[in-house]
Amino acid sequence: MEGASNNKALKAAIILVLDDAPRVGAPCKFTPEQDAFILALSCEPPADSGREITHWTSRELADEAVSRAIVTSISPATVRRLLEGNSVKPHKSKAWLNRGHVDPESFKLDVERITKIYKDAPDLARRGIHVVCTDEKTGIQALEPLHLTLPVRPGLVERREQDYTRHGTLCLISNFNVASGLIITPSILQTRKNVDFAKHVATTVATDPDAIWIFVVDQLNVHKSEELVRFVAEECGICIDLGKKGKRGILRNQITRKAFLEDESHRIRFISTPKHCSWLNQVEIWFSILSRKLLKRGTFTSISDLEQKIQKFIEYYNKTMAKAFKWTYTGRPLATA
Repeated sequence: MEGASNNKALKAAIILVLDDAPRVGAPCKFTPEQDAFILALSCEPPADSGREITHWTSRELADEAVSRAIVTSISPATVRRLLEGNSVKPHKSKAWLNRGHVDPESFKLDVERITKIYKDAPDLARRGIHVVCTDEKTGIQALEPLHLTLPVRPGLVERREQDYTRHGTLCLISNFNVASGLIITPSILQTRKNVDFAKHVATTVATDPDAIWIFVVDQLNVHKSEELVRFVAEECGICIDLGKKGKRGILRNQITRKAFLEDESHRIRFISTPKHCSWLNQVEIWFSILSRKLLKRGTFTSISDLEQKIQKFIEYYNKTMAKAFKWTYTGRPLATA
């Protein structure tokens, strides 16, 4: 007990010695109301203050706060600390998409239809029905660095020359087989026109001409073209008057052509992802793999070189990496508010 008492006395003596004397400190220079006015100002468009800029900087906010007589003077550094302390970041921006007037029920049905196709793809494949996700990757650049890339060394990462020579661009139209994960009948072209996409689909179907084909595509206009409608009608033996583009019948407009191409009674049919939902198309995942594994750090001396390397990568991918994606999205919201 005596030892404990001594320890307490020693602790109290140490605290007494180290304790700082109370002091007033510097008073706050700006009132909470002034802080609030500056924060509100930072959330206004600069154009409302007659400033022809897209976003505020700390210096311009400080200048405007003085101009409006919110404060008599304030430094940009003080404004910056005020913004940081309240998580206001006028210098940052990110993109978002307002879906506009979308019918929730129609959207839900479209998503559920696609996810069901993905789920059923293995069973459909065993019955000889092909489910493929198809899309285009445009503007693939053949870039050649001006100097050789310096390889990895212990303690050093790969170093790539920033300046490069442009040799042109290519477009890749690719099919991702949902059941097997294989990339089938890719088309590497310099254009992406209606006739290009229709020829690509024809080449794909020709690999198994009597089978049922289901193509998952987005709502790009080339996926609802007159050429595609005529190809499907011919392949499916549909001998009817298709009408005239812009005038009448099935060919009249994109809505009528889309309805024809999505007809479930056709041996070759298409399923369209909802507008702005191309992420539902599984080939987009594969395009990301292509970019990371080849395009981002590749060196391409010509258009021909780019084409050959894409072809070789696809062959390599099919041999070593191809597998069906484990699709878990079922159409339900990914998060709730």
